[in-house]
Amino acid sequence: MFASLARFTTHRSKLVLYLSGVLLVLAGALGGGVISTLSAGGFTDSSTESARTAEVLDGRFGSGAPNLTLLVTDERGVDDPAVSAAGARLTERIGAEDGVEQALSYWTLGKAPALRGEGGDSAMVLVRITGDEDQVQKTLERIQPEYDRTVEGLETRVGGVAVANKEITDTTSDDLLLIEMVTFPVLLVVMLFVFRSVVAALVPLAVAGLTIVSVLLTLRILTLVTDVSVLATNVATGLGLGLAIDYGLILLKRYREELHNGADTDTAIATALRTAGRTVLFSAVTVALALAGLLVFPFYFLRSFAYAGIPTALLAALVSITFLPALLKALGPRIDKGRVLGRGKEEKPPKPETERFWYRLATNVMRFPVPVAVAVIGLLLFLGSPFLSLHMSLADDRVLPADTQSRQISDHIREDFSAQESQALNVVLNDTPPTGERSIDAYAQKLSTLGNVARVDSEAGSFAAGEQVAPPGPGSERFSADNSTYLSVIPKSESLSEEGEELVKDIRTAEAPYDIQVGGPAAELVDSLDSMYDKLPAALAIIGITTFVLLFLFTGSLVLPLKALVLNCLSLSATFGVLVWGFQDGHLEGIVGDFVVTDTITWTVPVLLFCIAFGMSMDYEVFLLSRIKEEWDRSGDNQLAVARGLERTGAMVTAAAGLIAIVWLGFVLSGISYLKAIGLGLAIAVLMDATLVRGALVPAFMRLAGRANWWAPAPLARFHKKFGLREAPDAVEEPATKESVH
Repeated sequence: MFASLARFTTHRSKLVLYLSGVLLVLAGALGGGVISTLSAGGFTDSSTESARTAEVLDGRFGSGAPNLTLLVTDERGVDDPAVSAAGARLTERIGAEDGVEQALSYWTLGKAPALRGEGGDSAMVLVRITGDEDQVQKTLERIQPEYDRTVEGLETRVGGVAVANKEITDTTSDDLLLIEMVTFPVLLVVMLFVFRSVVAALVPLAVAGLTIVSVLLTLRILTLVTDVSVLATNVATGLGLGLAIDYGLILLKRYREELHNGADTDTAIATALRTAGRTVLFSAVTVALALAGLLVFPFYFLRSFAYAGIPTALLAALVSITFLPALLKALGPRIDKGRVLGRGKEEKPPKPETERFWYRLATNVMRFPVPVAVAVIGLLLFLGSPFLSLHMSLADDRVLPADTQSRQISDHIREDFSAQESQALNVVLNDTPPTGERSIDAYAQKLSTLGNVARVDSEAGSFAAGEQVAPPGPGSERFSADNSTYLSVIPKSESLSEEGEELVKDIRTAEAPYDIQVGGPAAELVDSLDSMYDKLPAALAIIGITTFVLLFLFTGSLVLPLKALVLNCLSLSATFGVLVWGFQDGHLEGIVGDFVVTDTITWTVPVLLFCIAFGMSMDYEVFLLSRIKEEWDRSGDNQLAVARGLERTGAMVTAAAGLIAIVWLGFVLSGISYLKAIGLGLAIAVLMDATLVRGALVPAFMRLAGRANWWAPAPLARFHKKFGLREAPDAVEEPATKESVH
């Protein structure tokens, strides 16, 4: 296959380049506006109790959690008669807007104290926009300009969940442009150091550019058939950029090696595709399989990264094995034009293999495998220890920069209002007697005594600390429906917190007079985490089993795939520990930019990090094992194979890791805190894997295992001999039995 591909790309190089140019133009034109078609939600599982409760509230009561908040201020005071009248008109006005299901305020709920700021000059209007997330955004775009100004003589600012989602989308778009503007020049400079040639440095970037626009077109097509998260654009673009550079690097390095050994252009391309091209394809499949684990989760936010990431990995490989060879054919010897940074060094005789850095590192590690392994594993366990205190939560406005409007309004509400009115828990009581015949006073009274409950509102009035504090009043009828009613439980503290989670569990376990359903932000958090934990074993099984099988097909060993899985999990746990220490505990606040320390990490970050980082780690595992296996098949000497394999891939893997780390570190520039965490986490994972794991743990482990590295039961060995994947076509089938010590 690769021989035929080499012939086609070299003999039809102009056609391949022409088609690539057409793809670049079409993909840029059609995929360039993809962000406007993406969604900001996807964090809920529609099968959970909280999701079903939201559907019941919407369909049965025409109510639900408010997703828009108007913060109204007036220096006359919100209790001034003129202000009260204007506030009531404002509430009625926004409640009559198309797409608005419900509007309640301080003035229409009998001047409920919790909706009045402590200073007395501000009050809240709680609004629910109906429809899915895209419909909510369309309604918001229409009505926000009408209310983000002086209305009815009152100073009004619009905030809430809907505005936060819009600002996440806008910030994501702006961040993506900023990240690309910063990282591309840095990448070019580093590539000059790697290749010492302007033309050679530009080639992987050309591969990356074609890959990225192809990814954007793919995302645009995907939006026609499914919801895709707006954040998938950032991660897919970063992954596409990183993998394209990695794959371009490995192919270009092998191509230049062949040219240096005296091959002509066509032969060098054919050899590079037949060897490194296979590795690139297997690597892309490995990354795709790791991302496939995200497909089992019932959240389109997570699935979006699989929808985007799987095509990204495969497109990066496809562009690398088609466009890149055609470009190399067109360039020919001009690949080394623009020599910089050490002109003339190529004329010096290279050092003997045994004196090169990576060969010496491997042999030194293999002289003392136990101390090296113990020291590195101890360091990784130390770095990973904060992970034991991980606490996850849903994202809210606090992930946004401090200068965004939704963040400013929410901060004002947290500081100036006594309870979390916009984050109330909703408790639906089903199959009750008709209105007027049921009694819920005792139940509402009992819920009001639970810890962290500020107040319970119901059709029977309002209750606090076990006492009725207000009789039924204006707005109480919203709690009633035939044979059903619901209660609004307002927490004292932040809903998305450990206290909020405990309150959900307390309500669900408390004795109730009728069948109940609990919804609201805190319930969504509890249900989302439960749903994630339920699906996590299946995701891990998909990733682990498929990776194990692929590495077995690649190496013919049962030991090496197991080693790869264990070492990758060890390095990833260290990465998670650093993130908990830095973001959850706040030690990196100010170092990677300002963010709000909430004592939690957004719950999607560890899952995304694991799948993406695991795939990239296996990416480097394939690069390394391909050359070690090639040397093992050729020599039958385990230690020599490890030393030569590390020598021939160490510099390349380190360079690739450095380049992709630059890509991910660019995400630290984002204004969204969990994008900072994802970017920093992926950069740390890549660098840790390429240095501590590949440079120390792999040689130490393979020295200790010896010939057992290549062990498989006889039936599986025969299976691999017949069906296994190989990079080197001229590999020796039966390796020798000698073992040398270096």
